[in-house]
Amino acid sequence: MTTPAQAAQELPPLGQTLTSLIGNTPLLRLAHLCPAGRLLAKAEWYNPGQSVKDRAAWNIIHQAEVAGRLKPGMELLDATSGNTGIAYAMIGASRGYKVTLCMPASVTPSRVKILKAYGAELILTDPALSSDGAILKAREMYRADPDRFFYADQYSNDNNWRAHFQSTGPEIWQQTEGRITHFVATLGTSGTFMGVSRYLKSRNPAVQVVEIQPDSPFHGLEGMKHMESSIVPAFYDPALADRKMTVRTERAYRRVVEASRREGLLLGISSGAALEGALTLCAENPQGVVVTLFPDSGVKYLSEHFWNDTLEDMTPPSGTKTP
Repeated sequence: MTTPAQAAQELPPLGQTLTSLIGNTPLLRLAHLCPAGRLLAKAEWYNPGQSVKDRAAWNIIHQAEVAGRLKPGMELLDATSGNTGIAYAMIGASRGYKVTLCMPASVTPSRVKILKAYGAELILTDPALSSDGAILKAREMYRADPDRFFYADQYSNDNNWRAHFQSTGPEIWQQTEGRITHFVATLGTSGTFMGVSRYLKSRNPAVQVVEIQPDSPFHGLEGMKHMESSIVPAFYDPALADRKMTVRTERAYRRVVEASRREGLLLGISSGAALEGALTLCAENPQGVVVTLFPDSGVKYLSEHFWNDTLEDMTPPSGTKTP
């Protein structure tokens, strides 16, 4: 007679793995900010680590495991401004890896608390150097002890942008039934923009892809890079974008507040920058189908001062420009 324990062993595993929940995020229609109904946004906080960075982090880890570069007992090391680090820490905890992260000391307190909750070791770097300081520190640590670490190197690892070529891009194409005319996204590592844009162009070369950067080296758009003054990611191709836009920090803040009060969407700061660019494109292309991507929600940014402001007191909305 088969015992219950024996029967349980004969069954396939129950439930889902954490990483199986990454991707397939919803595409939201922003009906109030764009009444024509042609502005859509990927809600990336539906990923288990609550940001778009889950996609790249998982692909980097998975491909390293397949290639034998990341093995049990090794320590994952990388530089991060927050969200990729959270994804590494979450996935690392689920797969048994210790995670060490270099990050600017200026990141929001909630990010630090989340990372510590997952058990990551944090090396805080000079906030004046932004993410570049964290990159330099991670490189220094890896050179000093290469046998100890798997250096994920999200700013140079092609598995970053390939994650979006393989998942985010196809999802957008399917969710818009191929009717997308414009894709606009902010730049951090540039992996999301590179991967999605390359996929969309492979399906329809007429799709216009638009990148967004901060308007100056000194900005408050956490997670975003001003490429002219930063360490440029190895896979960033400046020729890919059909158009380049810049956004002022204050304009992104206003869009974050607008989204919460007019659409019921609690967005992160880089999402506000993406929204600013997307609304500019919607105004210029009333018959187009404009898609953007919201990297994360506003939960990690609730300590920011602008939540207490009224829209009347904030910078007027029209602030995206083409260099």
